[in-house]
Amino acid sequence: MEANTKKRLKKIGDEAILFDVPMSQYTTFRVGGNAEAIYRAGSLEELKEMMAFITDMEIPYLILGAGSNLLVRDGGLDGVAIILDGYFASIEDNNMAKPCILAGAGLLSNKLVNFCTDRGLSGVEFLAGIPGTLGGGVVMNAGTGTQEIKDVIREVTVLTRGGILERRDNLNLKFRYRGLDLDIGEIILSAILNLKRDKPASISKRVKYRIKRRKERFPLDMPSAGSIFKNPEGNHAGRLIDAVGLRGRRIGGAMISNKHANFIVNKGKASASDILSLMDLVLLRVREMFNIHLSPEIKIVGKG
Repeated sequence: MEANTKKRLKKIGDEAILFDVPMSQYTTFRVGGNAEAIYRAGSLEELKEMMAFITDMEIPYLILGAGSNLLVRDGGLDGVAIILDGYFASIEDNNMAKPCILAGAGLLSNKLVNFCTDRGLSGVEFLAGIPGTLGGGVVMNAGTGTQEIKDVIREVTVLTRGGILERRDNLNLKFRYRGLDLDIGEIILSAILNLKRDKPASISKRVKYRIKRRKERFPLDMPSAGSIFKNPEGNHAGRLIDAVGLRGRRIGGAMISNKHANFIVNKGKASASDILSLMDLVLLRVREMFNIHLSPEIKIVGKG
């Protein structure tokens, strides 16, 4: 990145922008090379100014969220990694007859769950224990085997690549399994969620149960990015990986979890290359034995 470009980015972002930052500090995998720049967007006006400059200069960018469901290669990231913060991490309660909330895309999932629990608003308990932000959850259509985030979305606000704000209701959103179709460069800024009223104690009980179940099933005590592969139709990725004998397989500092075979964990000093090598091994073995091609659930970005 040229000095003049950095100077302009700094003028727009001021203290909210940093340069040459290790992505291992911003991802739940705790791996990844350096990003040329990381920018914490706190207001709509500043974000629009930053995006106008980035787009005009054709600088690549990535909406980072909480860094879960993400693998950054060892060569790092060109351009700007953007974290939605401040205004974009806020939440508002709507006390209408049909309860709903307006939440920013940068809001952490655990804060969303806690907010709703305290106020007797039910509907997002399934997100309990799932790391990430609301925006990341919308883009990934995060969920469990029984519920997805699309089930509670009323509408989202999107910033287009041309700098236009658009509100899209659920009927005009193209959700799919672990994904949402967006045009290139579009950014989810906020979402309105449809919820139901319930006793806080009842909601809290369900939340605690889900967190307990996640701790029992998944290796949450080690750095990971959650489920590595999507479940193929009618099957489970973890079951297939287990069947080909790769549970516990290790390459460098990365290991296929003994607790759940669809998790790769960082045992310490893992590189992105270690993780990618394990993923390649899984793809090869599952294809050879079952003639099934697994698709990554995590997003893989950056230079090799």
